[in-house]
Amino acid sequence: MFVLELTYTAPLDAVDAVLEAHLAWLDEQYEKGRFLASGRKNPRDGGVILAVAEDRARIEEIAASDPFVAAGVCAYRVTEFTATKTAPELERYRETLA
Repeated sequence: MFVLELTYTAPLDAVDAVLEAHLAWLDEQYEKGRFLASGRKNPRDGGVILAVAEDRARIEEIAASDPFVAAGVCAYRVTEFTATKTAPELERYRETLA
């Protein structure tokens, strides 16, 4: 499981100019089962995504495909973690320590 933290690197008007494409990209990732939750940070200086993928390389590819990245309006920080406890709704993503 991964936490993707987006930090805006451009003014909000530049972010908003790409927002529609970013939201369509988010929808696509949800449809593919890759994203579990997402939203804006408060204050609005970026966002957070909870994601799943087979490995870090794949999640970095997914993040790189964000229209925000192509437009140069955000940077990603990727944190991988082992989800050993989850809400019942996320049980299928629960992992055990090796």
